[in-house]
Order: sequence, then C-alpha cells, then structure tokens
Amino acid sequence: MLTVLHVNLAKGFRGGERQTELLIRALAKHFNTRQLLACREESPLRTRLADVENLSFVTANNQLSGHYAAPHADIVHAHEAKAVHWAYLHKLLRNTPYIITRRVDAIVKDKWLNKKTYNNASALVGISTIIANQLRDKQWGEVYQIPSTLAHLEVDQKEGESFRSTFPGKTIIGHVGALVDKHKGQKVLIEAAILLEKNHPDLHIVFFGDGADKEELESLSKGIKNITWMGFKPKIGDYLPYFDLFAFPSRNEGLGSTLLDVMDAGVPIIASNVGGIPDIVIDNETGLLVEPNDSSALADAIIKLSNDKALQMKLIEGAKKQIENYTPQKMAERYLSLYEKITA
Repeated sequence: MLTVLHVNLAKGFRGGERQTELLIRALAKHFNTRQLLACREESPLRTRLADVENLSFVTANNQLSGHYAAPHADIVHAHEAKAVHWAYLHKLLRNTPYIITRRVDAIVKDKWLNKKTYNNASALVGISTIIANQLRDKQWGEVYQIPSTLAHLEVDQKEGESFRSTFPGKTIIGHVGALVDKHKGQKVLIEAAILLEKNHPDLHIVFFGDGADKEELESLSKGIKNITWMGFKPKIGDYLPYFDLFAFPSRNEGLGSTLLDVMDAGVPIIASNVGGIPDIVIDNETGLLVEPNDSSALADAIIKLSNDKALQMKLIEGAKKQIENYTPQKMAERYLSLYEKITA
C-alpha cells in the first residue's frame, strides 16, 4: 500500500487548505492508500479530516519540526510555500522523494533556497496553465498540470431560501472570497455597484467573506444602497444556488476554485481575464470574461448578463460540461498516477 505524507503548514484555512482536504478525502474514498498529514498543532485541517480512515497526523509547527516523528512514507506532497522547505529538509534527513504543488500565479523568485527546493523535487505541479508555464520557464524540473477541484458543497435549502427572501424583487450578484483587495479586487466590484446604483436599483451586490481589508471595504461602501456585507459563512454552499449571477473581479488568481463550486451550483459567472481563471471561464461559453481592474466593463457585463436569460442558460450549460473534468476523484487519480510514477 502506497504511503503518502502530505504537508500543509498554513495557520488558517483558505483555498489551498480546502484543496488539500479534498485530495486527502478523495484518495481515502476511491483508492487504497495510507495517508499522513504533517500540519500545525492548531491547524483546522485536523478537525476537518478527523473522520478520514487510514489518515494519521504528524505535528509540524514549523519547517524544522516533525521530521523524525513522522512514520516512513513513500512520497511527500508539499501543498504550500512553507511545506516546500519542510519537504526539502525531509528528503535530506530521510531520503524521501517529494512533489510540490504551486497554487499562486506569481513567478517563483530566483533565490538560492527556491532553486534548491524546486530542483530537488521529483515533480512540480501547477494548478493552471499560467502556473505550469511559469514553472516550465524556470527549467527547475519536470512540470505537470493538475487543476484544483470543486467540492460538491452541501446545500441547506431552508437557509438559502431565508437568505433569498431578504432581497425581494432584487437580482442578486454574489461574490465570495477573502476580503483582500490586492488579490480579490473587491474595490472594483464596489466601483461597479456605484455605477449601477442609480439606473439599475434592482441589481444588488452581496459580499461573502472576511479578511484584512474588511473594515476599509465596508467603509468605502457606506451609503451605497445596492451593497450588502454578509461576513464569513462556513457553509457557503447554502447560499451559492440562490445567487442570480456571480462576480469575481480578481486582480490575480492561481485558478479560482470557488468558480468551480459556483458552476456546480448552476450560477452564471462574470470574472476577470487574469491568472488561471481563463482555464475555467471560457468567454461566452462557460462564463463572461472582463479585463481586470475595470469597474466599467464589469458593470456593463453585469447589466448585459442580467438582461439576457438565453445567455445565462447557455453559460450554465457550458459550465456543467466543463466541471466534469474538475471532480475530486479526477484530481486524486491524477495525483495518484504521479505518485506511482515517482515511486515505481
């Protein structure tokens, strides 16, 4: 039985941690593997994965800890930046091969440690075309492209209908993301709301999420009647199907796995043409693309899509076909194939 040691040393729970969880669950459900997870003592992944069979936890509160406490593994999978250093050190200490999954569309800096850690990996994985190509340009090792997956989120219909009833007669444009404007571009959506407020009062923008820019963003939108802040909701799946449209004005994005969950919920999407988003959102087929940082283009796209039911249905149908390639089982199959190739 193959033993995989996953490493994720993040303190919180964001997109990368959710994808780590989804992969571990899919491997446990569909394939005969033994799994270990090296993570912090307070990592949310511990409670979220407590019910998974054949999974053990290794305490690693930093890059230097947990190496000798970890049982033997056939391969190490580094899921985020600090995990890369942990995996490199583990190879030096225990001679275990490792792979790196890169999730952000920022070019890896040419630092000595980056070259060492990436060059010593048995494989590098980019979750989108842009990331995989950035890694190939470095020529630091063999590069594979394995996209993130949707989550098949559960829906509490009662909760969703209660949310929907709060906005009678409105077309709800939903947004979900960490409130970090330099990444997710919420200010662009606020500017679009201002452009829409007077002539399209029926179009209402609802923000879900929390983050470092929460107070600034809420302050910017004070007095704007077509914006509501919902805060962070642990079960976002309860709300997604009750959006009419989804706006995703990111300034940079590794892939945008939230978009897969929105597609799964049957909601048409308007997103920035940036990073890995065009892998998922094919303009006029699975969603609409607008240029990043352009609130006017975003507002125009919202008006266009809200008025065109036929286009909405076309995009929903295109999206449903698209997400067949983005299931947890498909992702697990791809990673398992890579693990087996390296350990053969």
